Amino acid sequence: MAQLKIVYPICCGMDVHRDFVMACIASTDKRGVTQYSTKRFSTYSGGLRSLRDWLAANNCKDVCMESTGKYWFPVHNILEADFNVVVTHPKFVKAIKGKKTDKKDAIWIADLFKHDIVRNSFIPPADIRQLRDICRYWVKLTAYSTGEKNRAQNCLTVSNFKLDSVFSNVFGKSASALINYMLEHPGEQFDVAPFVDGRCKSPIEDIQAASDGVFNPWQAEKLKIIREHMEDLDKLKALLEDLILRLAEPYMRQIKLLLTAPGISDMMTAIRIIAEIGTDMNQFLSSKHLCSWAGLTPQNNESAGKKKTTRIGKAGQYIKPLLVQCALAAANPRSKKYPEILAKHQLLKKRRGSKKARVAIARRLLTAIHQMLLKNEPYAPYIAPAKHFIPKNRVLSPEQALALLRSKGYIIDVLA
Repeated sequence: MAQLKIVYPICCGMDVHRDFVMACIASTDKRGVTQYSTKRFSTYSGGLRSLRDWLAANNCKDVCMESTGKYWFPVHNILEADFNVVVTHPKFVKAIKGKKTDKKDAIWIADLFKHDIVRNSFIPPADIRQLRDICRYWVKLTAYSTGEKNRAQNCLTVSNFKLDSVFSNVFGKSASALINYMLEHPGEQFDVAPFVDGRCKSPIEDIQAASDGVFNPWQAEKLKIIREHMEDLDKLKALLEDLILRLAEPYMRQIKLLLTAPGISDMMTAIRIIAEIGTDMNQFLSSKHLCSWAGLTPQNNESAGKKKTTRIGKAGQYIKPLLVQCALAAANPRSKKYPEILAKHQLLKKRRGSKKARVAIARRLLTAIHQMLLKNEPYAPYIAPAKHFIPKNRVLSPEQALALLRSKGYIIDVLA
């Protein structure tokens, strides 16, 4: 009968809470007998320094704790310089029901960790963590700005203004000039022509009809407050972008590499990807592990030879939407820059649908990013070997030729 091997003879399991940490040092001798020493510490900085000294006094260099909300951050900050700190998902160290106390939880984590059967979560270096935190705050401000735009649009709609029907951007130059005038002169009939830019494609008559509305005093004041908030958010985003660029300065070489990948056309997108996955791809065993970590692979849920689901996981709440946006940009039919991405997207979209196609392209982009950062090389498109698309006899019937084109993602228009 095979037995579990003890990898860490002296290790510590921690049950982390908001106000205290329950730590248990498991010391295993040569005979395989384990002695447990449990102690409770405060999560204030002084208490965490006492925890650090206690671990050092017991010659314990390996520590494991579960990622409980944000409470593990202070513990990790104090210990990461001197110890091998493993942070794991709570589902991997979940205790048995009916035998759960803080002390038993710490002992259970130590028992699992000493056999090295606890999966380590990806924790990037401190500078990458700072960049990630600022970038995620920038994403939040962008969401707030989008919400305020929706509220401003609602004010226009309930006041009988239909500017969204004649302007592609209600917050553009022409529409903003009209809104400014209507807020300053409520209920006044005026000619919209002087406010409309010459590049606007909508007829002046339609714009005039869409501007036939009236602000009541309360909606007008509400819209003024919303627009002022939008201006403040834009200023804060500009300040954050300056801070992000300064934090990302050491990684400009990797950022320039990412800018060569399909769908990544601006600096902020490349920086946000670096902030989520870091620059050291050796942290991941392979590109498949990175894609799984980002939530771009199907779940493993099989029983009795039947797969219960093939949905992607919930991981990657920040990087997954970003990569899907990049995938949509790279597979844009109006762009001819990356034909291999476009052809693959069209092929998958026809067979599996648009949602699965964009997730598949996002996974392909992340795989390419992994190889680019690992090998320090710019993006190079994959070109299929000639045997994949050139028949041996070089003679095809019309039906075979059409089938070959469809297999490459082309849409055949029989009426053309």
